[in-house]
Amino acid sequence: MAPNPEIFAAQKARMSTGQGFIAALDQSGGSTPKALRLYGVDEDAYDGEDAMFAEIHEMRSRIITAAPFSSDKVLGAILFEKTMRGVVDGKPTAETLWSGLGIVPFLKIDKGLEDKADGVQLMKPMPGLDALLQEAAGLMIFGTKERSVIHEANADGIEAIVAQQFEVARQVLAAGLVPILEPEIDIHSPTKEAAEDMLLAAILRHLDTLEEGQEIMLKLTIPTKPGLYDPAADHPRVLRVVALSGGYSTDEACARLAESPKMIASFSRALTEGLSKQQTEAEFTAALGSNIDKIYKASAA
Repeated sequence: MAPNPEIFAAQKARMSTGQGFIAALDQSGGSTPKALRLYGVDEDAYDGEDAMFAEIHEMRSRIITAAPFSSDKVLGAILFEKTMRGVVDGKPTAETLWSGLGIVPFLKIDKGLEDKADGVQLMKPMPGLDALLQEAAGLMIFGTKERSVIHEANADGIEAIVAQQFEVARQVLAAGLVPILEPEIDIHSPTKEAAEDMLLAAILRHLDTLEEGQEIMLKLTIPTKPGLYDPAADHPRVLRVVALSGGYSTDEACARLAESPKMIASFSRALTEGLSKQQTEAEFTAALGSNIDKIYKASAA
């Protein structure tokens, strides 16, 4: 199924010019136990994968339905596959986000990472991707997100990462959706700054291979050198450049992001920092609202 043209156009206009940030609510099976522990739910509190995903869906639903989670400050939200297929506030999740809140929904499509080679981790194969993209398009999903990781400044590895990201991006574009390419650079890499220079050069080369009318987004680690990715943000094939928090605390991620004004946030751990299942609704709302305010201000800097 192709996206609804009117909905897609409205989502694109909002994503192109809106103020705010993208909330990353897309922890997968591998990262969910850690996210739940940080939320105050230990592994002995649930039995099996279904119960684990029920817990994380409850957390995501609590975030989405909280008063601070509004289109005033949140532009978009990235969902895990099970979250897209789930229900929030009595409706399909993406419908609640877009029709109910005016927040643009995205879908995480990668299936995890290959073992490290040439200083990077490529994405694993994505069987059934075309069918998943058609399903997403029918559920008001605007775009996708796909993550791979760079650990060192290795030219061959970085070229392989970027080439794979653009290969997947073309498949997403063919389905009528907008891909967010996420070649993350490990914030602890001893060659982070050199890797960032290599990554920018590779991205710009590949951007020039896209056809007119093909637009993508980029999700990148906040650079060591402020404004490094401005040439990518200014490229006519780039709709928006967003930043991942990468393990930085909320305060540090926001401080670093504010130094690169052409990037907006797409934070996961920094968004949920300090949230707990045991909090009262008032406590939860206050903590989430504080995080959202910080991330919004850094994105609007």
